[in-house]
Parts: sequence; C-alpha cells; structure tokens
Amino acid sequence: MTLKTGLLFRIRATARSLHRHHCCRYHAHHIAEPQGSQLSQLLATYAAHSPHPITLSSLVAFGQPLTPESLLHSVSYVLSEIPRRLARRARALETLPFIVGTNPHMAKTLKAYRDSFQFLATYPRITTLDENARFTAELSQLVESHRNDIPTMAKGFQECAKYMSPAQVSKFLDGAIRNRISVRLIAEQHIALSRALEDRPKSGPTSHYGIVDMACSPAAMIRMCGEFVSELCEATLGAAPTIIIDGHPDTTFAYVPVHLEYILTEILKNAFRATVEHHYTQFGNHSTRTLPPITVTISPPPSPCSPFLSFRVRDQGGGVSPSNMARIFSYAFTTAGHSNPDDDTDGGGPYAAQHVGGSAAVGEGTSGGEGNLFGEITGKGLQVGLGTIAGLGYGLPMSRLYARYFGGSLDLFSLDGWGSDVFVKLRSVDQAGNAEI
Repeated sequence: MTLKTGLLFRIRATARSLHRHHCCRYHAHHIAEPQGSQLSQLLATYAAHSPHPITLSSLVAFGQPLTPESLLHSVSYVLSEIPRRLARRARALETLPFIVGTNPHMAKTLKAYRDSFQFLATYPRITTLDENARFTAELSQLVESHRNDIPTMAKGFQECAKYMSPAQVSKFLDGAIRNRISVRLIAEQHIALSRALEDRPKSGPTSHYGIVDMACSPAAMIRMCGEFVSELCEATLGAAPTIIIDGHPDTTFAYVPVHLEYILTEILKNAFRATVEHHYTQFGNHSTRTLPPITVTISPPPSPCSPFLSFRVRDQGGGVSPSNMARIFSYAFTTAGHSNPDDDTDGGGPYAAQHVGGSAAVGEGTSGGEGNLFGEITGKGLQVGLGTIAGLGYGLPMSRLYARYFGGSLDLFSLDGWGSDVFVKLRSVDQAGNAEI
C-alpha cells in the first residue's frame, strides 16, 4: 500500500466513523455534537493539504457542456475542495492569540466552520442526480448559514483590538475573505449548474455557465447598481447625483456578475455620499444647485492582447484628504460621521463600525437593515451592501479583494478639494486561460 493510498484510506475510515454519528443538520435543522478527537484528527488531515488553486478555465469547464456526468464531476470537486478550505480557516482561527480566540464572536465563527467542515467531509459519495439535488439544497443552506461570518469576526476583532496589531488583523481578514470568496465561488457555481440542468428543458439559449456570464454588460450593471444606490442616497441624505456612462457602453465581457455588482455598489456608494456631502458643505443643505454627476467611463472590450475590462468612476465629491489617503484600504476606516459626536477615540480604532445616525451591532437574524450595521456587508451574502449609505469601512478593501481575486486591480486617485477617480481593471474569464485564482 502506497503512502498516498494509506492516507486516503485513513481519511475515508475516519470520515465514515464520524458520519455514522453525524446528522445532516442542514436538512434536518439539527446540530449534532462534534465527535471531539475524531473530528480534530480529520480536520488536521485536511488542513495539512493545501487546496488546489482554482483556474478560471476550470470554473466554467463543468458547464461546457453541461451534462449529468459533468455535474457529478462538479459535485465531487465541491466535496473535495471546500472541506480543505474550511479546515484551513478553522485552523487559522484556532491559532489566534488565546484571548482573541475565546472571544464569543470568534468562538461562534470557529464552531460554524467546524460544523460545516464535518458536514461536507463526512458526506457520502454522490452518484445520482437525485442525490445531487438533495445535496444542492443542503449546500445552499450551508452557504446561507455563513453569511455573517466576516462581520461577526470583525466585531470580535473590534472587541480585542488591544491584543492584535492592525497589520495582523488586516492579514487575517484578507485571508478569511479570500477563503470566503473561493468557497462561495465553488459552492454557488455548483448550485447554479445544478439548477441550470434541471431547468434546461424550460429555458432557451443563455450566456451563463453557472454563475459566470460570458456576456456580462458593465453598463447594465452600472445602471442597476446606480438605481439602488440612488434610492439609498435619497433616503439617507435627501439627494442623489445622476450617473453618466461614456466610453464604450456596449462592451461585454466574461465575468461573475455578482462580484461586479459588489464592486460597483461600494464604489458608487462612496461617490454618491461624497458628492452630496461636499455639495452641502459648499452651498448648504437647502441649495437648489444641481449636483455634479458621477461619470463612469468604460474601456473597449477585452482582447487576446489585453484580457482586461477597465472602467473609471469619477466624482466631484471633494476627494480624500492627504492625511487619510494611506488608510483608505484599511479595514473599517470610514469617513462616515460618528454615532457619538463626543467620542474621542478616533472613530473607535481601526476596526470600529460607525455610520451616520446609528450604532454598531451584530444581529442574530439574517436581515441587513438599518438596525444591523454589520449586516451591511452581508445583506446579499457578502456581495451587495445594504443598509445605510456609509459606515462599516469594509467597502473599498473588500472591493479591491474581489477585483484582485481574478487577477485584476482597483486603485483610487484623489484631487483634494475637487474629487476622486477610482480605476478598476477586471480580468475576463474567457481570456484568462489557466491563470490561477
């Protein structure tokens, strides 16, 4: 017996032993007690092996073409790769300083990772479409159960700010968010492919391969996100600027629309709020002057020579002061007003949560309304921010992580006293070949 064969045998034997005691908590809505040492042994085994890098070509491969066989290959990939990623994040949480790791918010997140790891690592092999349909429903509930992980950890770090440096927390959150993006990407791609195969007889031709849209329109996404942000801005600040789209508005490219939606929403929220507040500062709250527009310029479509789609979001919101430029990509840095004007803690530190007219809280429910600030970055599964127009301070750093995840970039340039330009470059999925993400 080879070393590799022996290792696989031990993993499967431990997994079978665990599964005999483990109820399907997402299907039966019952949480089984983890089996102590056996679970720790299995988790350590998975964590010791690095996840395989996702390639952009593999992301769409299971849907080209989409067949029952390719879908069963996809579910095998899910059951192989997601447990490795969950195990490594659980291990990362376990290695935090003791006083940080025992914080209730951090302990809650660790338990969620361990429970989900146990569920997936001990799941029986799936060999039929009926079994896959049941698993997909359970996987959807698992994904939903983790929607508040990042804000819950953020609250934990906020309470333990004195025990870890800002650089340490930023490094940990970068890893946690990248891990979250990859897990959701793998899970939601399989869920989307499963639904597409079920609905194929009823649906016509489509440009979608799972969650990837091969003809994603930046202009259409800008209009959709702009409408949402405009309503939010009107409700919060009483006015909203218009959006002008120029350059190449007919451009399309292959991308994950929900990632572009998150990036655009966060950038536009910043631009809208800055424009309105700068206008009020200059001319007063009751000025009848027209607000300067937000201008979004779209590049030509990607090509083999340049596999990127770029756009620029330009506002006249007064820019970012030089003293703040070094912090704009720091977690929880925000220029939103303090909920307590007498607070002299510099915004509550680098992990504080603040927003105009409200206070920070981690809600027990899943709604992302104004009463739950941390729900702002998880209102749609850590994709589209809901709630007030400004506050948590995670928008720009998370948007940059989303852009960089596929090999793109996000940069902000400010002309202090005038406005800001945000340049976003996104790699087209169909031009990326085997680029690892």
